[in-house]
Amino acid sequence: MVNSRATSAAQYLSEIPNDQRDQLQKVRLVVKRNLGKGFDEAMNWWMISYQIPLSTYPTTYNKKPLMFAALAAQKHNISLYLMCIYQSSELLDQIIEGYRDMGKKPNMGKSCIRFKSVEDIPLEIIGKVIKEVSLRKFIGQYELAQGGASSPKG
Repeated sequence: MVNSRATSAAQYLSEIPNDQRDQLQKVRLVVKRNLGKGFDEAMNWWMISYQIPLSTYPTTYNKKPLMFAALAAQKHNISLYLMCIYQSSELLDQIIEGYRDMGKKPNMGKSCIRFKSVEDIPLEIIGKVIKEVSLRKFIGQYELAQGGASSPKG
């Protein structure tokens, strides 16, 4: 599903295998329940993306909406991208500690958490981390990482 041409989350979900759809839906629900105001769910980068619209924050390095999180069904797993853990070692530590508490080893990249089942990830901690990062806090982290500053509209 790396190159899905879906234009909506519903269409994307209808295209993926049932077992992945069920697991992805569970994580999607946690993301949506904990996501702060100002983020939009959209299809971007061939994934379900949770992003800051350009109308709110147009000053991005690639002129695309600033991605906060994304969900994608891959060939052998599901990927949850959390840009906030890439930007914050404290948030990353919370995720790692969640795995430790579960007695599991994370399957992660810099911002990517790979899993086959929600039983393999600290879903409650993921929700907590998402809830902890407001739109303004995320933009601040992004600007700090970029070495500049710009204010969101609104």
